[in-house]
Amino acid sequence: MDHVRLDYDGPIAVVSYDRPEKHNAFTDAMDRRLFEIFGELRERRGLRAVVWRGEGPSFSSGRDTAQLGVRTEDLSHLEFIERGHRGTLQLFALPCPVIVALKGWVIGGSFERALLCDVRVAGESARMRLPEILHGVVPDSGGTARLHQIAGPGLAADLALTGRVMTAAEALQHGVVSRVVPDDELDDTVAGMARAIAAAPELTVKMFLRTLRRLANPLVEQSLVDEALAQAAVFASEDYAEMKSARAEKREPKYRGR
Repeated sequence: MDHVRLDYDGPIAVVSYDRPEKHNAFTDAMDRRLFEIFGELRERRGLRAVVWRGEGPSFSSGRDTAQLGVRTEDLSHLEFIERGHRGTLQLFALPCPVIVALKGWVIGGSFERALLCDVRVAGESARMRLPEILHGVVPDSGGTARLHQIAGPGLAADLALTGRVMTAAEALQHGVVSRVVPDDELDDTVAGMARAIAAAPELTVKMFLRTLRRLANPLVEQSLVDEALAQAAVFASEDYAEMKSARAEKREPKYRGR
């Protein structure tokens, strides 16, 4: 079953996660399909807006934890992470704005990728988290750089270091999302925004988007390089191995900082 769908409504593309029974937790196979879709959208002529959404109660609960730290191919940790970054960075090369519709759980890498979109709209049920450090790894999809740009280092540190939940209302206060609407109005709201963008002069939209992205994206691109190296080091560390062993043995871990 294809858990990532691509549909077109005239000049508007709609990308949908479709694994609702797992709150759209993404797997390697889903990532491969998502990146294929981004590649198709990069080359599609006449594309005026992209809507990214999820079926069921949540946008996405992040990476399927059964695959966390697991490589399904013969790649080093660094190679695996950098390949994912190349796929994600296609968001910056899409020829039109990307509007992401957030609801329910928006966790980890899925939250970070949403932060890299041009516009974020939340349903009232949206609950956002960066729990990676609680799993012994670091956020590695560029989202902390974007959070730093939007709301400063304090919020980025708070969310990443504690793994706490941020509600849609709080996200709106910080500017992390631009609108909050009832869940049953979310799809209609983002579709209306996409149609409004599609009705505007195409070159004008492209020039504005080019200017905005040139302001916002270099910091994220630089951050991804640092995050890839940090994550590869973490996966190879004694502390990460100790965390996994302690959890399997149901004991308190003894970290050594290396």
